[in-house]
This record gives sequence, structure tokens and C-alpha cells, in this order.
Amino acid sequence: MSSTATLSQPTPPTVDEQAAKRRKMDSGSSKVIGTHNGTFHCDEALAVYLLRLTETYAGAGLKRTRDPAVLATCDIVVDVGATYDPAAQRYDHHQRGFEEVFVYGGHNQVKLSSAGLVYKHFGKEIVQREVGSKVGEEGVERLWLKMYKEFIEAIDANDNGIPAYPSSQTPLYRSSTDLPSRVRHLNPAWNQPMTSTIQDSQFAKASELTGSEFLQRLHYYADAWLPAREIVVTALQSEASKSVDPAGRVLVFEGFAPWKEHLFEIEADLQQGEKKALYVLYPDETAGNWRIQAVPVSSESFESRKALPEVWRGVRDEELSKVSGIEGGIFVHASGFIGGNQTKEGVIQMAKKALEM
Repeated sequence: MSSTATLSQPTPPTVDEQAAKRRKMDSGSSKVIGTHNGTFHCDEALAVYLLRLTETYAGAGLKRTRDPAVLATCDIVVDVGATYDPAAQRYDHHQRGFEEVFVYGGHNQVKLSSAGLVYKHFGKEIVQREVGSKVGEEGVERLWLKMYKEFIEAIDANDNGIPAYPSSQTPLYRSSTDLPSRVRHLNPAWNQPMTSTIQDSQFAKASELTGSEFLQRLHYYADAWLPAREIVVTALQSEASKSVDPAGRVLVFEGFAPWKEHLFEIEADLQQGEKKALYVLYPDETAGNWRIQAVPVSSESFESRKALPEVWRGVRDEELSKVSGIEGGIFVHASGFIGGNQTKEGVIQMAKKALEM
């Protein structure tokens, strides 16, 4: 073997393997989770999985029943029992008068299901246990809120029958591949055997499905989404950005990262008012080339806060260099939302001229 040969590294365990290992290690738990039997739904399937990610209920057993006497023997009960009482570890949402919500950013329109209730009370602990060592206390708080907004809230809304759009609007198509639909399809069909053993087995599959997707999303946000946010924060404060425009209207990224969502959230947190970024500069996928992108008015909008000058739009290469007076021109999109230059200095000059025009 060559002295420069690289030894192969062991493949790290997947999220599913990590979860399975944790459940095996904690299988000696004497705690019991209770939920209803019969047809199951996404919310309680996920609620049970989430509880097993906590220290208290790791490896807990499960009883699926509607018998009050049996439920009374359980350490915690979700999605059945007509009681919401955290002190008693009872987390149902079907009872009259229940209006509990998860408040984030002033948004609190969706009533919680059992998944949302469990996440509201145990979610921060779960995030801490899963990724806390990588992201720190502030990161845990941010991910706890992010996971509710992007993952749990839709499950709450689906279970409580809250539409995503006004009833006066007719949807153009029907989605049957979302997570609640896939859980629903795991229930035995009407003309298949409906024994409790079969139903419990299918519920276990549903719980594993919801939990594995939850963990995959959480680890993506911890490993990719949160680091991108840090890049945007750094660019907002960097001397490189300030040197291009002291007023903070140009951000310079030394490497590409998804920035739109983060930029709008950070600006809102800082309450910057009219002092907002207009252009973002970053290296593109072609080595040595750089891009300038106009910041849109919102993360989903095609309209720019300040598009690149009209006279540059739809012009390429030498002609672009000529009309802009900047060497190394590559292109400017016909809408003026993005352009390119062969060098970093080139896009800096494009940004400075665009601010003036």
C-alpha cells in the first residue's frame, strides 16, 4: 500500500439507525404511553415518537385503547381522554373549549393537535438532545421554533381541519402524498382484517415514518439551514460588505449559501426599516466568476427592491462591458434580478454603479 493511501472511514449511522439504537438502549423503561385504538392519524403517531425521544419516555411502552380505566394506568396520554392537563400528563385536543396554540413571531392561528401539544411541551428538550451540542442554546431555541413552523404546524392544521386557503378558492389539484396522507394510507383498508394486533403493527410503522421524517428535517436545519443563517449574519457585519457600501445596501458572501429567507428574518429582527440590502454578491459555480443578485421585495417575490439598471438587461459579454463601462461582463438577466462578471471586483463595480443609477 502506498504511504499516501487514505484509509476508508466508517459510514456514520443514519438518523433512522441512531433512533433505533436509542430505542434499543432505552427499552428497559417502565413508562407507558397511552393513545386511542382503531383508525390512527399522523398527529398521535408523531406524538408517540416524539415522546420516546425525551429522557422521561425513552423506550416507553404503548397502550392503544379508549378504555378510561386502562388509560388511567398510563403515565402519559395523548389524543384521547378529553383532557389537556400538563401537570397530569394528559394531552388531548378534542374537548369543547380547547383553543391552545403555539405562538411564534406573533403567529398563532392554528389550534394544536396532539403532535403540537407534545412538541410545545417537550420539543425544546428533544431538539436539545438531538442537536444541542452542535448549535448551542440560541440555536436550540431557533430550531425549536423553525421545526414547529415548517413541520408540526401543517400536521396540527390537517388534524383540526383548518384549510390553508379560503374555502371560496377551488384548489387546482389534490395532494395525497403529504405526511398525514401517507400515515392515513397505512391504516388497514375497509375490506382487510381489522384485528388490534394488525392495527397496532401498522401504527408502529406510521409512528416510525413520522418520526424519521421529523429527525431528518431537524438534522437538515441544524446542519445546513442554521449554518447558512450564520453566513448571512456575518455578511451583514463584515468589513467586505461595508467597504462596498457603508450604508449596508450591498452584502458580500465569500461562498454561496441560501440567503433569502435568512436575510428577511434578520432584517425583521433588527427592525432596520428602510436600511435594507439591495444587492448580494457571491461566487458562482464557475470557478473565478461572480454574481450580483438583486434582493427581492419578499422571499417568494419576483419583484426586486432595486433591479439592475434597465440599460444592462438582456445584454451579454463584450456588449455588457461596453454599456456598463465595467470589464469582464458576462450577462444581466432580462428582468434585471441577477447578473454576472468574471471577477469579484467586477461585480463590486456593478453594485456601486447600480446603486447610483
